[in-house]
Amino acid sequence: MNAHPSAPAPVEPPTLAGIDLEQATIPDLRRAMDAGRLTSAELTAFYLDRIRRLDPRLCSVITTNPDAPNLAAASDERREAGRARGLLDGIPVLLKDNIDTADRQRTTAGSFALAGARPAADAHLVKLLRAAGAVILGKTNLSEWANFRDRRSSSGWSAVGGQTANPYVLDRNTCGSSSGSSAAIAANLATVAVGTETNGSIVSAAGANGVVGVKPSIGLVSRHGLVPISGVQDTAGPLARTVTDAAVLLGVLNGADARDPATDGGPVRSDYLRFLDPDALRGKRIGVWDATGGTSPETVAVFTRAVERLASLGAIPVEVSIPGLDVVGRSELPSMLYEFKHGINEYLAATPGDHPADLAGLIEFNQSNADTEMGHFGQELFEEAQATSGDLTDPEYLRLRAEATGAARRGLDDTLAAHRLDAIVAPTNGPAWRTTLGKGDAYPFGSSTPAAVSGYANVTVPMAFVGPLPVGLSIMAGRYSEPTVLALAYAFEQATRARRPPEFLPTS
Repeated sequence: MNAHPSAPAPVEPPTLAGIDLEQATIPDLRRAMDAGRLTSAELTAFYLDRIRRLDPRLCSVITTNPDAPNLAAASDERREAGRARGLLDGIPVLLKDNIDTADRQRTTAGSFALAGARPAADAHLVKLLRAAGAVILGKTNLSEWANFRDRRSSSGWSAVGGQTANPYVLDRNTCGSSSGSSAAIAANLATVAVGTETNGSIVSAAGANGVVGVKPSIGLVSRHGLVPISGVQDTAGPLARTVTDAAVLLGVLNGADARDPATDGGPVRSDYLRFLDPDALRGKRIGVWDATGGTSPETVAVFTRAVERLASLGAIPVEVSIPGLDVVGRSELPSMLYEFKHGINEYLAATPGDHPADLAGLIEFNQSNADTEMGHFGQELFEEAQATSGDLTDPEYLRLRAEATGAARRGLDDTLAAHRLDAIVAPTNGPAWRTTLGKGDAYPFGSSTPAAVSGYANVTVPMAFVGPLPVGLSIMAGRYSEPTVLALAYAFEQATRARRPPEFLPTS
């Protein structure tokens, strides 16, 4: 495990070939490459070196891809021959380490139980990235098993990768299982990254690390090749420093896949940039949901100012609450226990290599390797999932899932309809807490549940800072409303320019 220096040296601005990589978007990089100012090989080498020098403070990257230089060289050859594929050609992308790649990188979900796993094929989204010419730069750290092992787990900790640190203040948490992807993008260790979410793992981590995160509607991005938690709620999505880059990445990730029936009939859009409009908030009715429950007055203060800014940009704020979350709260986790047992057993059975055969084997592996895997917390959720039938035709499971998803969808649908809303905004997160391994996460509140459990769109964009720590603004709406929520996020981002680079402070 890497140590965090008590007095880190200042982090130099990420500048390459005269290009400020904090400000440059993917379209900017593409123009520089087309003009001969920059090559993919140079950009890839820059990021590999930056990971080597800076990531020991963060533990955000589990492995870099030994094939990345060759992928970059191939992109440069295509461009030289006039065969560049699209905006993402030659752009370095990091992947959360629960996304299968059939290359020389492992896919571990942060657990040594999968150290010998060898996926036979790329995840569907990885195939799309390769077809677009993206450079798969490496795999990012995560909460082990995407934070579905024990109630006392620490977000951002895995046995394989250690504890991810928040790049704004190193002793603060990364607040979601897409921790490494979010922290790496905040620290400018790649252009963009892909995370996954079941409930909050993209948006919470993005908000706490001061980046843009998109939790797509279920059915927009294939889940084939993701280490599963819930076949109902799981999805992958973009993490980026700007809404522009998130929109570019989403345009590549979305698409139908016969191996994920949820994608049948969903929209396939290769260009989300066309929806980005700096005036998108004008005349829009925006629901204002204070999801803090009074737990974070500092967050309420900056959220209040953000709502005032929305109004100054032409939006019509309408105070709302979202009903039914108590029902969701009592039904979501019990239904996911069934889904996890079913999904992980299927995934392990289909994945070649030397690894436990099923969930029972994972539990036994952790018991046999307790010093490595369970030094900070146990496997309560694993054991509870194993105690279920794992049968997705079980009447009790069907009742629980219908109750959870139905209440979440009614809560959002009815609120949007009753107030004639275009979207709902809420604080994504409060200031990140200090990491306390073994004591669990100190989430003061969360706003991810309605969109996560309903399967609807949610995007978080940097909103403000509380001291040195970023907090995000979540914008959610109905299923397949990505064009709307991205447009609104872009308008807010362009007007506020709230994001600023991290300082790698040792503490605060």
